[in-house]
Amino acid sequence: MGKVDFGSLRRLTPISNTFGFDRGLPVDRYYIEKFVCANAKHIKGRVLEIGDATYTRKFGRSNVSQSDVLHLEEGNPEATIVADLTKADHISSNTFDCIILTQTLQFIFDVTSALSTIYRILKPGGVLLATLPGISQIDKQWAESCYWAFTVQSAHRLFKNKFASSDLKIEAYGNVLSAISFLQGLAVEDLHIKDLDYNDSSYQLIIGIKAVKPYRKL
Repeated sequence: MGKVDFGSLRRLTPISNTFGFDRGLPVDRYYIEKFVCANAKHIKGRVLEIGDATYTRKFGRSNVSQSDVLHLEEGNPEATIVADLTKADHISSNTFDCIILTQTLQFIFDVTSALSTIYRILKPGGVLLATLPGISQIDKQWAESCYWAFTVQSAHRLFKNKFASSDLKIEAYGNVLSAISFLQGLAVEDLHIKDLDYNDSSYQLIIGIKAVKPYRKL
């Protein structure tokens, strides 16, 4: 079989334990931004983003008439809405044209209730842009509330409880090289773009979901 020279990768601790932020753009962020950018045309009207409005500003720009930020707890200066997505009855139904939900559902144990809220507060015809982690290390800062990792298959079963399959587009990003690099804490700058852009469904690093709330009732 020959011999494998692991070189810098023969180690029991990662090269970076901050997901690669100290080296450049983390590998998962490359895929997240690629997904959001590909769906930028849907970021318009009244837009809700979780935590901050980074992607609303970057990809929505002048197409956004109102930007809202949801945060779980008070104290976030960007937050316009303080709510727990699993029990957010105070958010009006049929409110948002687009919801950007990146890397959030893994921290919510009751994901079914969270998705019910998201579906309810989307306007008919509104678009949810969500990303979920697949292959990933666990962030020590959030370890106690990191509940889930996903695959295309599990995402489809979860989301089709609220959205019709015809209103869902779910895709995976990643390959064995990008997965290893992400686990080691390497950054996009350490890799070639052509290597990042090769997708192998056996190594699902990021799952991207576009879900449209229909005008019709399911």
